[in-house]
Amino acid sequence: MATASVNAAPYISKSKFLWGLQCQKLIWHAYNAKHLIPEPDAQTQAIFDQGHEVGALAKKLFPDGIEIGAGVTDLDETIRLTKQALKQRKPLFEAAFSGSGGYARADILIPVGDDAWNLVEVKSTTDVKDIHLDDLAFQAFVLTGAGLKIRRCILAHIDPDFVKNGPIDPHQFFVLEDVTNQVSALSRSVEPTLDEMFGTIRLRECPDIHIGRHCDSPYTCPLHDDCWSFLPEANVTTLYRGGRKGFKLLAKGITGLTEIPDDFPLTDNQKIQRRAAKTGQPHVDKPAIRAFLKRIKYPVSHLDFETFGTAIPLFDGVRPYEQIPFQFSLHVVRSPGAEPGHHKFLADGTDDPRPKFMRRLREALPTAGSVVAFNAGFELRCLKECCDLKPEFRPWVRGVQRRIVDLWLPFRGFRFYHPKQNGSASMKSVLPALTGRGYDHLAIQDGTMASLQYLRAAFGNVSVEGRAAVRKQLDDYCGLDTEGMIWIVDSLRGLT
Repeated sequence: MATASVNAAPYISKSKFLWGLQCQKLIWHAYNAKHLIPEPDAQTQAIFDQGHEVGALAKKLFPDGIEIGAGVTDLDETIRLTKQALKQRKPLFEAAFSGSGGYARADILIPVGDDAWNLVEVKSTTDVKDIHLDDLAFQAFVLTGAGLKIRRCILAHIDPDFVKNGPIDPHQFFVLEDVTNQVSALSRSVEPTLDEMFGTIRLRECPDIHIGRHCDSPYTCPLHDDCWSFLPEANVTTLYRGGRKGFKLLAKGITGLTEIPDDFPLTDNQKIQRRAAKTGQPHVDKPAIRAFLKRIKYPVSHLDFETFGTAIPLFDGVRPYEQIPFQFSLHVVRSPGAEPGHHKFLADGTDDPRPKFMRRLREALPTAGSVVAFNAGFELRCLKECCDLKPEFRPWVRGVQRRIVDLWLPFRGFRFYHPKQNGSASMKSVLPALTGRGYDHLAIQDGTMASLQYLRAAFGNVSVEGRAAVRKQLDDYCGLDTEGMIWIVDSLRGLT
């Protein structure tokens, strides 16, 4: 049990308040054992960076605005600078306030009338979420406590219907949604909640909080892995589409799949998962697998895409977060037992990769036989969206669609299930469980990292050598996805 090294906090910041809403254990660590909280991983940091880019664009809504304390780390100094800037009655960015036990920096403050202000919070999402309202409620409470008169509370989020066409106009990119009424109702609970949080922070020992759905809501807690480390590998939270069932079982003191009572209500697939955990043997539905394999016709084209999607579109004709394919791997097996041929594409430069991507894929993909993909709906959606840019490809894409075979189906439907899958039907779980080969030896091991590394290499300040290294890593990763599909199909054939 961790014990406190610091038992007092002069204030609670906005970010820590939101942590406290999620978990008492997390906010206790923030003030008493901060060194035990891991740094953000690459994916989380990329989300932060993207949020900063969206915030910078939002400031262009108010070109006469004043930035407060850029580069200043001392909190008291930023508050002093804010007090000076308030007198100018201009839009303020990152204004800092402390009051009533809280500290907050407002994304944007807009002067209204002679003495009031509108509070604007900028988010890189395409809608308003509950956590955003809690965020604004805390800010409104702190700013009011510091003596500010708040007229309206506004959430600036991305318009999901925005399509880039030339330079981005922030007035078209953002939706300014008035959430004053919702925030006002929530603000009344901030003070008692803060009191409870200060009480938690002052505890000598870390509070004992059971794991639950809150560990991943609204975001995955940085202490997640540590708090969940007591669970066995085959634990009840891995139940396929288990929802609340896993936590109901934990509440009964049941942690392992093998401990689930026979009379506990489970779906058919969950029963298969429990049985596999108990026996250590895979479940194999041979007739269903044979029926699936009969759908695969030679030549067999094993296809996989890598994509990226940014909040602020990089190219014309693109919506926020639209997935842009930048890479494909294609392994073609032309007849039973034949050596596969490999075709690949990886975009180079900073131009829109979609036109060349589509041309190269059409050239490489055989005109007959099955097109095998894992979770094929994703690849099909990407192809159809590319046709919005290049309509001449639509007839070809319709032909490809008729030949698609989704390799995900026998695993999603538990026609095959191995206990090493731990409740997952993803390729990253299926491949090592079924074939004994996986991704652990690769520098890039998942699609999210592939996207981040591509964006860094293509648009970041990366050396020629560094860019070449990333491109090699991307080739290795995407190539394994399609070669792995061959191994999976061969293994399925061996089971029947």
